[in-house]
Amino acid sequence: MHYDVVIIGAGMSGLAAGIRLAYYNKRVCIAEKHYRVGGLNSFYSLGKHKFDVGLHAMTNYAPKGVKLAPLPKLLRQLKLTVDDFALCPQRMSVIKFPDKTLRFNNDFDFFVQEVADNFPRQTDNFQKLLKTISEYDELNLYTKPISARQVVSSIISDPLLADMIFCPLMFYGNAQEDDMEFGQFVIMFKSIFKEGFARPEAGVRQILDVLVKKYKSCGGELKMKCAVTGLKCANGKVVSILLENGETLTADRILSSAGYVETMKLLANHDSSKLNYQVGQLSFVEFILILNKEPAEMGYNTTITFYNNSDRFDYRKPDELVDVSSGVICCPNNFQFENPLPEGIIRITNMANFDFWNRLSEEEYKAQKAAWLKTTLKEVVKFMPDFRDSIVFTDIFTPKTIHRFTGRINGAVYGTPNKVKTGRTHLDNLFICGTDQGFLGIVGAMLSGISMANLHVLQKG
Repeated sequence: MHYDVVIIGAGMSGLAAGIRLAYYNKRVCIAEKHYRVGGLNSFYSLGKHKFDVGLHAMTNYAPKGVKLAPLPKLLRQLKLTVDDFALCPQRMSVIKFPDKTLRFNNDFDFFVQEVADNFPRQTDNFQKLLKTISEYDELNLYTKPISARQVVSSIISDPLLADMIFCPLMFYGNAQEDDMEFGQFVIMFKSIFKEGFARPEAGVRQILDVLVKKYKSCGGELKMKCAVTGLKCANGKVVSILLENGETLTADRILSSAGYVETMKLLANHDSSKLNYQVGQLSFVEFILILNKEPAEMGYNTTITFYNNSDRFDYRKPDELVDVSSGVICCPNNFQFENPLPEGIIRITNMANFDFWNRLSEEEYKAQKAAWLKTTLKEVVKFMPDFRDSIVFTDIFTPKTIHRFTGRINGAVYGTPNKVKTGRTHLDNLFICGTDQGFLGIVGAMLSGISMANLHVLQKG
């Protein structure tokens, strides 16, 4: 079967690219290895409970009427409306370090004042940083990478403030240990602090259902439980796509949202020594807890807490199974929903070591999940009311889980540190979109798919 475009992966990026192309009458097929769409942002049911995977919050929130922002731009490109995603804004989120707390919501001026109140000697420097951010073109695909740590430390002289700014940005979209590429920093700073968090009341299902319905209505084809197992190449191009079911497809162009390294490994003549890339190493463990009451009933109204319990914030692959010294506490109930969620939920995310988790026997694996749940909870209740007696159900996923369901090497959620901003590979008709292209977050992932579809397919006729 021949297509104009085959897209590998039905995550946010792949679906958005598919919609954009199908709308313009391209014959498009998305091949997805899993039985459910969403990739790194999906959902599942267990024990009569419904869980989101990946999505804590959707960044880049923009209220109705705002036009010059990533979210409305995305909606225009996909021919969707702001009501389609049914987004509800956050209440209040915090960054908690031992001696300081910074609050932020979807009013950026509030965060600017928080910085001024807590770091008065850095007020002018913070304004200089904001000017630097506003003047930087983070969407330029050809900008040479520079260190965000170097740029920020050259402006912000208090390392504590710098660490507090980096903490949420790194947890929500950074593939590099201890530093970020400055363009990535700018993207995440704007998406989290300047625009803010929101969530559909129905969770990630709401977004995925809308995308799939739109894609199919435009004539796009979706092959589920149909992994791409190989890409056959000749004369500098992909000439055929091999599927798990034995089927062979051909296409004028291929967009892969599977990750750069993962895509290269699909090539029949793949030689890793000739390709300059780093394999992603950063992964996470997540503890999902169902409570018999809402967090607000315990006096806890914070939407998301980014915490760090040491003097400096370290962001790197831990030397043990889990690093509980820093993490993210998300309370999905604490968005501004019209109707309360059916049950109380707390999600806790910490950095984790894929290699260590992957070596465990099945019995050890279960034991370590239970042990680390206790260790993590002991740390988390330092930052919020003790809810441990209210837990009625738990589920835990590890880097091993991420690898099994997404195919991401090392369970590396944010992929390779070396982003392929142009989307180009060494093959003329194979392009990268999604996480490893470099636009981050859920909105960023969809914009990546759209941008790469526009650049490498629609602009070429």
